Amino acid sequence: YKILKQVHKKMRITEQAMQIMESCVIDTFERLASESSNLMRISGRDTLTMKEVQSAVRLVLPGELARHALTEGTKAVMELQNHKG
Repeated sequence: YKILKQVHKKMRITEQAMQIMESCVIDTFERLASESSNLMRISGRDTLTMKEVQSAVRLVLPGELARHALTEGTKAVMELQNHKG
């Protein structure tokens, strides 16, 4: 809801539409987590790394959405690392 207001200040969304969006987000997160876990197991690692998450994004999300997610994810990780010092 907050992101919608940042992008389109006058647009509104119904409670039902918001629940559908939440379901989509949860489903996508679960698919990414599952694929990341599978990739981690295949590689024989015990720790989930950025490499597995990036590969899962490429496998689960389609084309341009995957590229955008990777760009934004990389920016978020860099920002987090910069704040840690």
